[in-house]
This record gives sequence, structure tokens and C-alpha cells, in this order.
Amino acid sequence: MELTKRSSPITFTQSALDRARVLIDNAESNVLGIRIGIDSTGCSGFSYKVEYATEEKKLEDIINIKGIKFFIDPSAVMFLLGSELDYKESKMERGFVFNNPNETGRCGCGESFSVEKK
Repeated sequence: MELTKRSSPITFTQSALDRARVLIDNAESNVLGIRIGIDSTGCSGFSYKVEYATEEKKLEDIINIKGIKFFIDPSAVMFLLGSELDYKESKMERGFVFNNPNETGRCGCGESFSVEKK
């Protein structure tokens, strides 16, 4: 189901949109967009997953912003509500960064996060 910007569980900074556009345009395979999900892993319980989407999966939410499609794993929506996806680049690191109000903790290395059950 394609969502409008208003109904989207996640928002995107211009930096994230710019980087997604570069990644999609330079991808070697036939890429439809970027898939966003959550894995159960790490010392804090969950980690974010950002990867190429080469096909649409059943029940995924699709967010189309300025011609860039983001495919949201349905099992991740409840963890992503209200989040913002940004892209940061410095001399030491670069990558997508999630600003998620639902996070209640992060592991020391920053690779995984936790969410308190309500």
C-alpha cells in the first residue's frame, strides 16, 4: 500500500533522501527503492536494517517521496512510528541514522537498541 507523507510511520531528512537517490541511481541491479526493517539481534535486542528493494513484498508500506520509494517491513512499523531517517557523514563514519522516539536504550557500540514493552 502506497502511503502519503502525512500517513507515513517515518519521515526523512533531505540528506537521507539525497543519499538514497545516489544509492538507487548507482545500484548494479534493478532496484525499486530502499527497504527499511528491524532485526532481532545485538546486545540490546533490535537493529535497524536498510537495504536495496528489488521487489515489493506482501503487506509492505511503500512511501514515495520525490520519486524515491521506501519499502517498510510491516513487522517494523510499530518500532518506527514517529522516527526520522537521516544520513550523516564525517571523517570517522558515515551512514543512515535513525532518530527514534521509541528507543529506550542502546548498546555501548550503538549497533542495537531496545524498546520498552507497554
